[in-house]
Amino acid sequence: MKPQRGFTLIEVLVALAVIAITLAAGLQATGALARAAQRQSDQWLAQLCAENELTRLRLLRQLPGTGDSQVPCTQADRQMRVLVSVLPTPNPNFRRIDAVVQGDVDGNPVRLLSLSTIQGRY
Repeated sequence: MKPQRGFTLIEVLVALAVIAITLAAGLQATGALARAAQRQSDQWLAQLCAENELTRLRLLRQLPGTGDSQVPCTQADRQMRVLVSVLPTPNPNFRRIDAVVQGDVDGNPVRLLSLSTIQGRY
């Protein structure tokens, strides 16, 4: 009799299990990279929103009044909100301005970015 060549059923099943585990791990890594890329894009767009609002306040050329406000911002068809908080400082010629950008992820508001600056009297 000739010896048979080939793989046994057990060897084939073990090889398929190893391939399945490898593909699952690769799929998880790909998903993590896609989420990280989306998060980076969201933060970059949020940075634009916050900087635009702080620049708008500077261009008014007057010291902003203290208080909180909310400004809508659309960047790359993404709807975000800029929460602006103007606070007094020990020196009455300056104001602290905090801008927090929120976006919606799955219908829930998510804080994307926080940016602060000091603005002086002109």
